[in-house]
Amino acid sequence: MCRRHGISSATFYAWKAKFGGMEVSEAKRLKALEDENAKLKRLLADAMLDNAGLKDLLSRKW
Repeated sequence: MCRRHGISSATFYAWKAKFGGMEVSEAKRLKALEDENAKLKRLLADAMLDNAGLKDLLSRKW
């Protein structure tokens, strides 16, 4: 099966461990939540960088 789909057996078993007992709708929901989580992490990182830049700017003497 792995050769037919062009994936390694390690990938197959990792996916099986992650998605093995799920229905298709549950797997889709998990993927959507993971995507949303990644987006929120990027937004947080951007906000933290902006915050650090503003703090640096305010700490300088005029």
